[in-house]
Amino acid sequence: MFDTPQSTRSGATAPPPASHPTLPADRPGPHSKRLGYIAVIATFGGLLFGYDTGVINGALEPMRDDLGLTATMEGFVVSVLIFGAAIGALIGGRMADSQGRRRNILMLATIFMVGTLGCVLAPTWETLGVFRFILGLAVGGASATVPVYLAEMAPVERRGSIVTRNEVMIVSGQFAAFVINAIIFNIWGEHDSVWRYMLLVALAPAIGLFVGMLRMPESPRWLSSQGRDDEALEVLRQVRSPERAEAELAEVHALALEEKESQTGGWSDLATPWIRRLIIVGIGIGVFSQLSGINVIMYYGTQLLENAGFSSNGAILANTANGLFSVLGVTVGILMMNKFNRRAMIITGYTLTTTFHLLVGIFALAMPDNSLKPYVIMGLVIGFVFSMQALIGPLTWLLLSEIFPLKIRSFAMGVSVFTLWIANSIVAFGFPPTVSALGISSTFFVFAALGVLAIIFMWRMAPETRGRTLEQFEDDFRIQHS
Repeated sequence: MFDTPQSTRSGATAPPPASHPTLPADRPGPHSKRLGYIAVIATFGGLLFGYDTGVINGALEPMRDDLGLTATMEGFVVSVLIFGAAIGALIGGRMADSQGRRRNILMLATIFMVGTLGCVLAPTWETLGVFRFILGLAVGGASATVPVYLAEMAPVERRGSIVTRNEVMIVSGQFAAFVINAIIFNIWGEHDSVWRYMLLVALAPAIGLFVGMLRMPESPRWLSSQGRDDEALEVLRQVRSPERAEAELAEVHALALEEKESQTGGWSDLATPWIRRLIIVGIGIGVFSQLSGINVIMYYGTQLLENAGFSSNGAILANTANGLFSVLGVTVGILMMNKFNRRAMIITGYTLTTTFHLLVGIFALAMPDNSLKPYVIMGLVIGFVFSMQALIGPLTWLLLSEIFPLKIRSFAMGVSVFTLWIANSIVAFGFPPTVSALGISSTFFVFAALGVLAIIFMWRMAPETRGRTLEQFEDDFRIQHS
C-alpha cells in the first residue's frame, strides 16, 4: 500500500519532498546542528508526556498499599491525569497562540516540576489527585504545543523526521517508565513509599526542559504572525542557510499579512467550510488514534497479559517488551516518513492494527488454553503495538501539526488534541469493565470494528501533506474545498 508517486486521492500531484519550487535547497551546515539541538530540547516535553503516562502502570500497586486506595480511588488517580491532559491541550493551544510557543513550553516545564514534586510529597490520595491533575495539564499542553513548535521550526524537507522525534520521545518515556519501575521495585520494593521514587525520576527531564528552552528561539512563524519579521528572520538564519532564510520569511510573511485581514482564529472560523472540514479531519485523526486501543496496552498491559495466561512476574516482563517494540516501531516510522505518502502510511497502519485486533480476538476465543496460548497472544499484541507506533502514532502528531493554517493552528490543534484525550479517557475507563463483561476476544473484536471505521475515515478525509510547505498546503486546501 506504500505508493511512491506523490498522488493524492483527488488525483493532484504533490511536489517531490526534496525541495520546494519557490525556495532554495536547504543545504547542510552549522544551522542543521542547531535545528537538531532545538529538536532534542523541545522533545523533552514528549519524554515527560510518555513517562508521566506510563509510570502509573508500575507505581499503582505500591501506591494502593501505601495510601489505602480503594478500586474507585485507583480509577480516579489514574484517570484524573488524562482529564487534566484534555483540558491542558485545549488551553495550551490558545496560550501558545497568545504568548508564543517557546514561552508556553517554559511555563509547561514549570508545571511539570510542580506537579511531579506535589505527587511525590502527597500525604493523601486527595492531594495526589490534585497534583496528578496539575501534571495532566502539563502533559496535555505539551502534546498540543511541542509538535507545532517543531513543525514551524523545521524546513519542509525535514519536517516529517523532526516532528516525529517527539513521538519517539513519548514512547521512549513510556518504555523508560516500565524499565525504571522494575529496577526501583527490585531495589526498594520493601519500602511502602517506593512509588514516590518512581514518580520522582520525572523531575530530571522537567528541569532539563526548562533550562534548555531558556536558550531556544521562538517560532519564526509565530514571530511573523505578530509582525516581528526582523526577529523571525534572525531565528530562520539560525536554522536555515542565509538564502533559504530570506526566501522562506518572504513566503511566511506574505501569508501572515493576508491572514491579518481576518479576525483571530477561533470558534467563529468554523463558519468557513474549508476550515470546518480541516478541524473535523483533525478531530477524526486524534480520536481514531485512541480508539485503536494503544493506551490499553500502556495503562493495562500487565493486566491484559495476566488475563491471557501469564503469571504476574511474566506479565510484567512481557509488558516491558511492549515498551521496547513501541520504540522500535517509531524508529522504523521515522525512517519511512519522508519516503512514502502520509495517507498511504496511516491507512496501511490502520489496516494492520485492525488485522491484529481480529487475530487476537480469534486466538483468544478459539485456541485451547495451554502453555503456548499466552505467547501467541503476546506476539500478536506486540505486532499491534509495533504497527501502531510505526505507522499511526507518528502520523497522528505529524498530520495534526501540518494541516492547520497559521491563523487557527494552535486553536485547532488544541481542539483536536482535547478530543484525543477525551477519547483516551473513555477507552481507559471502558476497557476493564468491557473485558470483564465480554472477555478479551469480544473486546478486541470491538477494536477491530472501530479500526474499519478508521480506515474508511482516513480514506475519505485525510489529506496529503508530504512535500509541501505549511503555507502551500493551506493555499491548496482552501482552493480545493472553498
